[in-house]
Parts: sequence; C-alpha cells; structure tokens
Amino acid sequence: MRIGIDYTAAVRQTAGIGRYARLLIQTLATWDREGDYVLFSAGRQPEGAAWPSNFRLRELPFSDRHMAIIWQRLRLPLPIEWLTGRLDLFHSPDFVLPPVRRAQTLLTVHDLSFMRYPECSSPPLLEYLMEAVPRSVARADRILADSECTRQDLIELLDVPAERIDVVYAGVEDRFRPQTAEAVSAAKARYGIERPYVLGLGTLQPRKNFARLIEAYALARDRAGIPHALVIGGGVGWLSRGIHETIDRLGLHEDVRLIGFVDDQDLPSLYTGADLFAFPSLYEGFGIPVLEAMGCETPVVTSRASSLPEVAGEAALLIDPLDVEELADALVRGLGASGLRDRMVTAGRRQVGRFTWRAAAQSLHAIYCAMGGGA
Repeated sequence: MRIGIDYTAAVRQTAGIGRYARLLIQTLATWDREGDYVLFSAGRQPEGAAWPSNFRLRELPFSDRHMAIIWQRLRLPLPIEWLTGRLDLFHSPDFVLPPVRRAQTLLTVHDLSFMRYPECSSPPLLEYLMEAVPRSVARADRILADSECTRQDLIELLDVPAERIDVVYAGVEDRFRPQTAEAVSAAKARYGIERPYVLGLGTLQPRKNFARLIEAYALARDRAGIPHALVIGGGVGWLSRGIHETIDRLGLHEDVRLIGFVDDQDLPSLYTGADLFAFPSLYEGFGIPVLEAMGCETPVVTSRASSLPEVAGEAALLIDPLDVEELADALVRGLGASGLRDRMVTAGRRQVGRFTWRAAAQSLHAIYCAMGGGA
C-alpha cells in the first residue's frame, strides 16, 4: 500500500502546524521501516534532512500559495496522484484536501478557531477557511483532531459523524527540559531580559488574549508588588495594535517587553528562566506551549477554555480567559507560595509524560492500518 502525505507545512513553517507535521512524520519514519510512503512538499527540504529508504520526498516546482490557488481557489480537478503517482491513502495534515483520483483520504483539522472566533482572523483568511475547510471535511474519508475539544467542534459546527473522527494528541520534544543557568543567562541576554519575568508566548493576535494578560499583570503588580516583568514572545499578527494600546493606556512600557519572534532553539531556556508561564488563550486546538513550559519545570497559568484543560490536566492554574480579576489572582498565586509552585512543577512533570511523539506516531500508524493503508 502506498501512503501519500502533504509535507509542505513541515518544510515551510518553523512552528505551529509545521512543527506538528514535521515531528509526527519524522517520528513515524524512525520506527516504521515497512510502509511505502511518498511525501510531497512545495519547497525544498532543509539541507541535511535524511529519510529511510521507504520514505521518498518529492519537491514540487511551485509554492504552497500556488497549490492553494489551483486546488482551493480555482478548484481545478488535478488529482494529487498526478504529482505523486499511484496512492492508496492520502493524508493532509493541514486543514484542506486536494483532489484525488482513487485514494482514500485522511484530513487533520487542528482547530475551528476561525468559526468559534471569526473576529480573530483577517477577512481574506476567514473567507478562504470558511470555504475550503468545510468542503475538505465533507470530502475526507476520516478526520484527525488534535483534541477532544476539536472533535466536539467538528461534530457541532460541521455536522461530522463522530465515528469519522479520531483524536491524536501531539507530543512534547525531549529538549523541553530544565536548562543550565549558563544557557538561561545567554538567552535572557539575547532578548534583553534583566528582571525576573512572567513569560507569555504566541503570535500577537486577539485569540491569544494578551491584552487581558497585560491588564491582569498590571493588577497583580499593583496589588502584590511583584517585581517581575511581563515578557511576551511572538511575531506580529492580525489586529495586534490593541496590545500596544493596552501597554500605552496602562503606562507599562518599562514593565511589559514585546521581544518579537523567539528562535526555536531559545525556547527551552526562556521557559526555564521564567518564574511563571501565562497562556490565557481564548481558544486552542491543542496548546503545546503549556506542555513545553511544564517540561522545563515552570509553573503554568492557562485557560479553562477549549482544549487547554485536556492538555494541562490538574498541573496548571486554570482561569476564565475573559475574567481579568481571576487571571490577576492566578498570577499572584503562581508567583507566590513555594508549596503551590512545587506541587505544580511535580504535577507538570507527570502531565508531560502523557504526551509523546512516539505515541502520536503509533496512533497515526494504527489509523493508516485501519483504513487499509498501513504496512
């Protein structure tokens, strides 16, 4: 049986869906040496990338944008087999499906945030997703969801029969563990961090809820006199101006640091150096940063919304992401008594152990086999 996988996001995107697809498929390749896999990507693989002999990569001579135009905007009926050769099963890890000739189809839907919070997406992106994703979901033979929350959203919002959906949780890389003092100091120096700090992480956009985090931080600082800065790492996204306006309104230019996109290699050190990780997102399909921070033994405050309770379990302080007062209280508690912090770190280590990329890859392989495309 030949299994085709769209590897474009893994090649083109450093974080997010790209990291998910890259780690999932690379882990699959480390132990499945019998299946016949064809990976295709719009863009070249990084130099030095190596695959076992049963995994072949085909690089397409056009971009992912051109692929989206051809298959999703113009809806040209050019089957994926035209590029990959004969397939028995095709897996798209990134929301949308191309046309196929005969292959069964498996589609990963990471979240339906664009339906739950449409105001958090730019109009062109929202228009594209609202058209392409429901159409792809309707065509797919089976669907993978990152969490039970996303599974329930697919059932409720897109009327997908429950029996067509499988949940495959993401994993946590082993490199997310406590770092040395020297590594932490070097990372802090690179980003100009001089004070103890609370860390926030994510693209600067409304769904990440950073404006409310900043308001809660101001309350916590005024009430409890915490000496910490609030450090937020992430690239600029849609409607990020509200974050800057909140900083201006509260006069927090010396206390809130927006350090921009964080290099992937610096993440473990920045997590380790933080006294608290705050992730009060309005909606997440999974929420890997919560587990990454726990892996680095940093206490976590996160939302009791969407998938985040699934991810955090009992190891984090859970808050209503719309309640600034509750978030402020959690920041104070998370930075306070050492007994609570120690319990959170211990629970966090246990929670991280539940999510491994090997388990994710084995679950994926079992689904391939159940669909008739496994080795």
